[in-house]
Amino acid sequence: MHSEPRPYERDPRYPAVGTVVAGWNDAVATLPARPVVLAVDGPAALDWDGAARGIAAALRARSVEVAVLDVRERWSAAAVERLCVPDAGADAFFLPLAEFEMADLFECRPSAERPDNGVLLVFGPGAALCSPDLIWWADLPKRYAESAVASGTLPVGANLGRPNTPGELRSLFYTDWPVTDRHRDALAPRIDRWIDVQDPKAPASLAGDEVRATLAALARQPVRTRPYFNSTPWGGQWAAEKLGFESEDGNTALGYELIAPEAGVLVGQDAGAQVELPFQLLCVLHPEEFLGAEVHQRYGTSFPIRFDYLDTVGGGNLSLHCHPQEQYMRDTFGWPYTQHETYYITAGDPGSQVYLGLRQGADMDILRKEVEASAAHGTPLRVEDHVQTFPADPGQLFMIPAGTPHASGAGNLVLEISATPYLYSLRLYDWLRRSTSGVPRPLSHGHAFANLDSGRRGPDVGEDLVQRPRTLREGAGWREEVIGALPEMFYRVHRLVLDGSGPAEDDTEGRFHILNVAAGDGVVVETAGGRLHELAFAETLTVPAGVGAYRLHPVGTGPVQVVKSLVTPS
Repeated sequence: MHSEPRPYERDPRYPAVGTVVAGWNDAVATLPARPVVLAVDGPAALDWDGAARGIAAALRARSVEVAVLDVRERWSAAAVERLCVPDAGADAFFLPLAEFEMADLFECRPSAERPDNGVLLVFGPGAALCSPDLIWWADLPKRYAESAVASGTLPVGANLGRPNTPGELRSLFYTDWPVTDRHRDALAPRIDRWIDVQDPKAPASLAGDEVRATLAALARQPVRTRPYFNSTPWGGQWAAEKLGFESEDGNTALGYELIAPEAGVLVGQDAGAQVELPFQLLCVLHPEEFLGAEVHQRYGTSFPIRFDYLDTVGGGNLSLHCHPQEQYMRDTFGWPYTQHETYYITAGDPGSQVYLGLRQGADMDILRKEVEASAAHGTPLRVEDHVQTFPADPGQLFMIPAGTPHASGAGNLVLEISATPYLYSLRLYDWLRRSTSGVPRPLSHGHAFANLDSGRRGPDVGEDLVQRPRTLREGAGWREEVIGALPEMFYRVHRLVLDGSGPAEDDTEGRFHILNVAAGDGVVVETAGGRLHELAFAETLTVPAGVGAYRLHPVGTGPVQVVKSLVTPS
């Protein structure tokens, strides 16, 4: 099997079990011809007033009487103040993950009486709590709200429980998303219609039972999420030049290949009739089949590994930073596991480098004084005086346990293979860089020094964290290497090297695999059940635990390298 190479696919799409329809008119046409309470629930960042107007207009066009109730008006002001509004002295960078439930925003559970005629439309976050006849979930992928924060266009009322306050990032990340996700996940088995409002004038929708049937099918087969890139002050141009992504603010810095809390899977007939379903619902509705029984037992419905790109080709150095150590992550931020990372160098400019680990003679007191002086007075920090550098050779993996100071240098395309927590970069130094709005980028160096592992220094860094490949198994025309594993990290990174002459054999053995084509034209993944999935250069694919045995057929006749990650057995 030698398929022809194809370019990177930016909008991978899978068939829906059912028909995706577009527009409010087609959505309301599915409502029963009897009086009903219709709850339309979803995230706070939606244009709820616009959605309610659209649904009401479509109903009235069908001569259906409509009354509306904005459930946000039923939120308890005292509960909102206690649960959603950060204290005046709250951390400027992070908030603990919110643990409350959507129902806690109400003094008592909202109620709605069925009308004598027509439809009572209850809308807004928490609407489904009113014991309605039907539940619709209106969804907008999280990247829209995040992009709006970055551009300063997130509207007033876009944060949960704060209808009269300008939208802000901390509340979005640490309050809105975890609370809304738990609410959505609890409703998933009984949602009657899923509505994708990326096009607010013609929202696409799919019946709830068809959504669940589609997810059940996807949970048994290899699947890609919809990738996208955002921009940051350090971002490069590789993804724009090589993959065809358009840069919003002049660069393609951070590529979201598979970051489960934000990832979506496109399903539908074509680009004009598709909905984007949260990847996380595969873990919620089919945890053992998708994650594997052992992974599910250890991590619940959290998908614990992420793949993303850091593009500094034509850009700048990343900030020097570290990530929270395990106990600190639990106690301070509320995550049950921490942000271990690895950097795999997919491509780069000659002479580029990675900063990793302390120099043998690094003095923590001097480093702290210089970091604080830089933050206070804008004085440059000589990073190389404190932190080691290593050549960023394509194909090299760098292990980055929590607490290890690190940064990608300019000129690299890094495939970051990491634990799923991704919002906790504790910055020590950012090269005196300014944000897109012109102000100095903030540094969370207090948190950084509380987590900095001063034992990661000297020659041990190169020996432990810059590992050489070890052959794990091999067959005719291929081998599998372990390229990164540490006792303190719960996942490991392998690489399948195919010479192009034939397929490599693999098996999930009850744990999901993530694959990325890091070199060569690509592969065709063939499951034991005969399902085929193409994977081109730079693309990322999840192979669910339940797939079992599968083969990787090289595309073309040249060599191919596929990076693989999986949870280490306990």
